[in-house]
Amino acid sequence: MKERIRLQHVENFIKKHQLLSSAKTVVVGVSGGPDSLALLHFLWKRSAMYSIEVVAASFNHKLRGEESAHELAITEKFCAERNIPFDGGEADVAAYQKENNLSLQTAARTCRYDFFERVMKKHKSNVLALAHHGDDQVETMLMRMTRGSEGYSIAGIPVKRPFAEGEIIRPFLGITKAEIEHYCKVEDLYPVYDPSNESEKYVRNRFRKKVLPFLKQENPNVHERFQYLSETITEDEAYILHQAEIELEKVLIVKTEGKIELSVSAFNNMPIPLQKRGITLILNYLYKLNPSSLSSVHKENFLSLLGSEHPSGFLHFPSGLFVSRTYDRCTLSFEPVNSEEPSYEFSMDLPGIAEVPIGILTAEITDCEPASIRGKDVFVFSPNDVSLPLRVRNRRPGDRMAIAGVGTRKLKDIFIDAKVAQEERKVWPVVVNANGDIIWLPGLKHTGRKSFNHSEQWVILHFQKNRHDV
Repeated sequence: MKERIRLQHVENFIKKHQLLSSAKTVVVGVSGGPDSLALLHFLWKRSAMYSIEVVAASFNHKLRGEESAHELAITEKFCAERNIPFDGGEADVAAYQKENNLSLQTAARTCRYDFFERVMKKHKSNVLALAHHGDDQVETMLMRMTRGSEGYSIAGIPVKRPFAEGEIIRPFLGITKAEIEHYCKVEDLYPVYDPSNESEKYVRNRFRKKVLPFLKQENPNVHERFQYLSETITEDEAYILHQAEIELEKVLIVKTEGKIELSVSAFNNMPIPLQKRGITLILNYLYKLNPSSLSSVHKENFLSLLGSEHPSGFLHFPSGLFVSRTYDRCTLSFEPVNSEEPSYEFSMDLPGIAEVPIGILTAEITDCEPASIRGKDVFVFSPNDVSLPLRVRNRRPGDRMAIAGVGTRKLKDIFIDAKVAQEERKVWPVVVNANGDIIWLPGLKHTGRKSFNHSEQWVILHFQKNRHDV
């Protein structure tokens, strides 16, 4: 009775998550162990009910010599006795690991999944069924939480996910290892057992042997609670990521291949959960495939940099990603930092219009009374009071400016007080007279101006800074 109820539980799980709704041919990854053998048998017996054809795919990693080959042969025989189509494959995983400088588990997984994809293409299948179960889910979620994973990762093993030209499904996530073992016994299945599953040198095996029994003692159905938590996290994360995408677009100033620039204040105004997902989205965009050395620590350092009261700072991320904050600008880029100061200088026509890297300068000549015109973006003078022609340039080392009632000040100090970003300081326009004296720092400071009440002509300079607000 218990077995029948649990089989119904699996069928309900498949129906709830629509795991076979679009399937015609299902490739089942089979190692010969109890989990995968039970899954193959379960789907094969119900192939008519689900209107599917089942294909077995078994891969020899060549890590345990004749033992591995023997297990593949046993699986092939199992399929032959039931007329289940069978595809076997093998690869020297140890050699592949060494050649590509991977961990053994990563190398094995890569080779195995490449094989599964080939089998799916061969049989025109859009579904790969794998036998991960409820105990695997508990172990995976606990392992990831312990090592500090976040987001989708702590949801553990997904019920289904895109793979190749179809998807991977996991119909057994709602039942336990013990229930699978019981199924094998009831159905007279004789699986093989991998001795490495008993070794406590593997992290997963330590969780399986030491942590899982305690949880099951507290709640025999703990796997159901973890599966519910996994699905809840997945749903919540999808919604929060969608919101983060919407808000992130509002704070980005520059978004190009290999470079992101954003407004620090706007980013900090986002809710904390959206900030955390925002940096994840940014890194995913820049890296395409995140390096293994990238961790939650890097994201925490990024959020600390943007939240700091200090107006500037730098971070070095893996694979040469450079993070730079200057006041309200933060740039993430793979481009090398250019320490050379850009340079420009030209004469300003009166009247005339000139473009500078951060905006536009306009010069007008008028005989109307301009006394009411005020503001740092405007500079009014009489040609009788200023040595012409005017020149416009960017800053030079040692630049100082005379300011009425203050004396002279370094341009560097004026930029700092005005919180001008480092990159903008390099190209900010500086207006000088024919003698080279700085008379105006557009948008920031004027030099002392003489009275122009008796002048017959006046010059009005306007500065319009480029706006990057999104």
